[in-house]
Amino acid sequence: MKKDLTFYLIRHGRTIWNEQGLMQGSGNSDLSAQGVRGAQLTGAALRDIPFAAAYSSCLQRTIDTANHILGDRNVPLFQHNGLNEQNFGLWEGQKVEDVRQNEEFHLMLNEPAKYKALSNQGETWEQLAQRAMNAMQDIIKVHHSGNILIVSHGHTLRLLLALFNGATWQNHREEGNSVPLMNTCINIARYIREPDEYHGRFIVDKINDVAHLS
Repeated sequence: MKKDLTFYLIRHGRTIWNEQGLMQGSGNSDLSAQGVRGAQLTGAALRDIPFAAAYSSCLQRTIDTANHILGDRNVPLFQHNGLNEQNFGLWEGQKVEDVRQNEEFHLMLNEPAKYKALSNQGETWEQLAQRAMNAMQDIIKVHHSGNILIVSHGHTLRLLLALFNGATWQNHREEGNSVPLMNTCINIARYIREPDEYHGRFIVDKINDVAHLS
């Protein structure tokens, strides 16, 4: 069956924990005033996009961001736990500067294949890649065409966009394969599958666009 979908992938708005320099992951923190404003500006930038549906993670900061983006538009909003942020385990709620002293923290950021999440009992990159791509495939099964809003998280979206572009979870953080994503940045990726094809393909059109926030 033919598929022609355009995904607008948005990182959640800035949160209180972001501003306090705390590890967030599967934990949650409310949006800050700046985060709410960023989500509202994103909504204004996307106001002319006719969304067929919207999906967020199950964490409140993405649900709130999605609601601010959609405003009073009649767009159904669903949650999928495959879109949740990487689970940082025992590091969550701790200051990033304190966690930075841990050798595994450096592996997480720079050598994904070697990051085993042993010291924090968290989630590996391989686990994140599998569940996030499964979430995207779940969404693709439901929709055949149109625009879909996705509101997720920094690590999750950075990895997904790299995978869409042909990188692997092992090398996705190498220079040229991905970039850190700003809060409420706009990323756009299309999914195309022709009627005679079993597998479709992703085409990334935009990454980390924050022009609407200035």
